[in-house]
Amino acid sequence: MKPTSWSYAEQFVAEDDVLVAARSRSEEVGVVPIGSGGGAALRFLTSVLEARAVVEIGTGTGVSGLWLLRGMRSDGVLTTVDIEAEHQRLARQTFTEGGIASQRVRTIAGAALDVLPRLTDGHYDVVFCDGDKAEYSAYLHEALRLLRPGGVVAFDNALWHDRVADPAQRDENTVAIRELGRQVADRDDLVPVLLPVGDGLLVAKKEWSPEAD
Repeated sequence: MKPTSWSYAEQFVAEDDVLVAARSRSEEVGVVPIGSGGGAALRFLTSVLEARAVVEIGTGTGVSGLWLLRGMRSDGVLTTVDIEAEHQRLARQTFTEGGIASQRVRTIAGAALDVLPRLTDGHYDVVFCDGDKAEYSAYLHEALRLLRPGGVVAFDNALWHDRVADPAQRDENTVAIRELGRQVADRDDLVPVLLPVGDGLLVAKKEWSPEAD
């Protein structure tokens, strides 16, 4: 895809002033949020699923969280986890500016792999992962437990700055994301797709199983 077409697609769904302000706060605290194209994809997913319960790993300053919330049902609740409480404070500011009622967001400060095991099995429609790349495979394991059948897991940075597609790149994060892609593609209980939006968005639907009927 030519850069002009990629930019056109990324900007196809415009961001409003609330998201622009959230991105500015991200720069101030050194957080890299999901791109606008990826954010629009998240909103599309939660809208199509009519999501009522969503888990987000990596709150940042609320950019991805606001995109998720804007696609969810009006009574939907976002549970968002981040190790940095200050980032979550900024995210709550974003949600308030975006007109999101406080009862629709549950922020939990802590390490994802400490928090996720405490969440309810099979309860969530979407799990969005944008935390420690080295932990992505562990997030997948937790997500499959947390998702209802038919739910969706999504991973940001699935192309990792063009490094994943280059076999010569062997740093820890690149290898971890590459391995995650293999795991997702090889599972019979997932329907995967790798979307070339932003820095890559890996999405997979958890298939219905006979036990769920």
